[in-house]
Amino acid sequence: MAAENTRRIKDLDTLKALGHPLRMKLYRALKVAGTATASHLADQVDEAVSLVSYHLRKLAAHGLIEEAEGSGGDARERWWKPAAATLTTRDEDFRDAPERAAVHAAVTRMHTRQQHELLEEFLDTQPTWGDAWRSAAFTSEHLMSLTADELSRFAEELRELAEKWRAHGKAAREAGDTDGRESVAVHMYGFPFRPWSPGH
Repeated sequence: MAAENTRRIKDLDTLKALGHPLRMKLYRALKVAGTATASHLADQVDEAVSLVSYHLRKLAAHGLIEEAEGSGGDARERWWKPAAATLTTRDEDFRDAPERAAVHAAVTRMHTRQQHELLEEFLDTQPTWGDAWRSAAFTSEHLMSLTADELSRFAEELRELAEKWRAHGKAAREAGDTDGRESVAVHMYGFPFRPWSPGH
């Protein structure tokens, strides 16, 4: 299992390594699996094993993933796991130079696009899920009037709540409670905007 820690990416080379679209998909798939080989991940992303192996090595070179003990099967295959429980990036770590800011913005946009792809895939396949899952799934938008400090505090409360339920699900799986349990994605955004008004 991944170590229970958070890695905050601050260097540009590591951010660029993660920012490749296939690597981002592979990292997400590995997070869900816990441990996996290139063969397992290649099936999930529909790419050649050799290409997947190449990109996994790139992620490993930047310390984003690491080798894991084998979980059975062919001992010749290399098993991988995430090197940290959580990865984070923050605008404040890259705003000191235009190139760094541009890369961070591009990686954030790509990450957001892949999140939307996950949601769209669910919407496309929604009829195949049972009534309980279709009722439990949600999308929501909440429009508020906050200060920057209040938004930061709100975000921290959301992170704490998400971590509580992530830990609950992990503990339940490890205890063998897997009946009816699925991987769930919860995407949260919080950002300022200025409402459009005629004449402005």
